[in-house]
Amino acid sequence: MRTVKLLAASAIAAVLAAPAAHAAQPPYPEKPIRLVVGSAAGAGVDIIARAMAERLYGALGQRIVVDNRPGVAGILSAELVLRSAPDGYTLMMLTSQLLVATAVYPDVKFSLEKDFASISLLGTIPFVLVVNPELPAKSIRELIEIAKKTPLRYGSAGTGASEHLSAVLFTSMTGTNMLHVPYKGIAQALTDTIGKEVHLTYAILSPVLPMIQAGRVRALGVTSSKRNALLPDVPSISEVVPGYQTLGWASTVAAAGTPEAVLAKASAEIAKVVREPQFSEPLKALGWDLVGSTRAELDAFRREQTKRTGEIVKASGANVR
Repeated sequence: MRTVKLLAASAIAAVLAAPAAHAAQPPYPEKPIRLVVGSAAGAGVDIIARAMAERLYGALGQRIVVDNRPGVAGILSAELVLRSAPDGYTLMMLTSQLLVATAVYPDVKFSLEKDFASISLLGTIPFVLVVNPELPAKSIRELIEIAKKTPLRYGSAGTGASEHLSAVLFTSMTGTNMLHVPYKGIAQALTDTIGKEVHLTYAILSPVLPMIQAGRVRALGVTSSKRNALLPDVPSISEVVPGYQTLGWASTVAAAGTPEAVLAKASAEIAKVVREPQFSEPLKALGWDLVGSTRAELDAFRREQTKRTGEIVKASGANVR
């Protein structure tokens, strides 16, 4: 009887203690959050990171400190995040370029799939296939016809860069054979396209748009599956080459092992911010298609992009040692 009473008392104590223990857990976030970005300040996805950080401050009541760690296409930023505690106070911008880099560099010490938990897909942006205006091609079909008869050269931001893989996919799907000329960045590739050192290149929409508008290069197609609102008269390459698609994209992730409740709250708040006009309208003006996905949707997107990127990297033969 004494044992029964002791067990009953223990059970009652546990029930009474449970709410107190639950209440003792600090709300998230209770201190500033670091958002690690694998590019330099003012470049690429840093623009999105800073806009999001500003909007999240109002939603979460804590500062979001953007920490720029450029180097090796974002690999250095990922290594930094994995050295931090998986508590939700260190987040990372996972981009298409980092995904490509982990497929190209053979000695990466981490797995994007296993070591990073999804939070939200922020948005996507297409690349644009542009040619020197003196090239006779006025359309994708004409470019394919010329490329099958005349050796063409295309520039890229470097072997294994997203622009390179966009071209590899195009040549493999169209049966064309073009010479790849890698540069140390897309700016030089564009300069040499204008200067006729190469015939064409692929570039992310936002930086190349002024050149297109000024007539310095001619846009033949965008790499997204649909046309972009900033270039409504420029077709999607998939209109001529069914199934063709490559994208630049940006998402938020955290180290695996971060508490589920923290991930869920971060995902909900970030998705809400992405849908706000104050956040979305300026980025739409740069060519971004905003998403604000759930965690599950980002998981599915990452799986699809990992498979697709791996196949293109294999076809390209890109391998940086």
